[in-house]
Amino acid sequence: MRPGESFVGQPIRSLQTMLRVLGENDGRYMRVIPDGIYGPQTMAAVTAFQRNHGLSVTGIVDQMTWEAITAAYEPAVIEQIEAQPVDVILNPGQVLRKGTSSPYLYVAQALLLVLSQRYSSVSAPSQSGILDAVTSDSIASFQALSALPMTGELDKITWKHLALHFPLAANLGQGTVRQIPGG
Repeated sequence: MRPGESFVGQPIRSLQTMLRVLGENDGRYMRVIPDGIYGPQTMAAVTAFQRNHGLSVTGIVDQMTWEAITAAYEPAVIEQIEAQPVDVILNPGQVLRKGTSSPYLYVAQALLLVLSQRYSSVSAPSQSGILDAVTSDSIASFQALSALPMTGELDKITWKHLALHFPLAANLGQGTVRQIPGG
């Protein structure tokens, strides 16, 4: 038995799935229920797609229509899924200390900058890619906020807390500043 997401050998269901994603992403397209039946709703969605893309309006999926739908679907499906995470790989026991230069520090500094804008107790870091005194102070203030040892160094535990705090701080909305207790 195939999983529900597998439409290999089911071209109508594949078409309907693509049209549904297009409809969820762009109001110009009709959302279709992927039932595997090329009925009036599917034909209307194909007709609307053809009209929007300057194709021959027939309601029938020919090769040009299929290629246009799949070309439009690829970027639309990316909008529907979660963004690809960035994995930062620190080796076991690796600690970035004062004076260290690392591409990871640019990322950490960007996270700390957002956190400093949301939490008054976190100081703004520099944006240098170097763990300088200003960045070390920012890390230490974040570590205090997170009840971690205030080393001012970037280790895996501090990184984990940065990664956990960032989405919460970044999604509070424009102009909203929320203080956490004791912050």
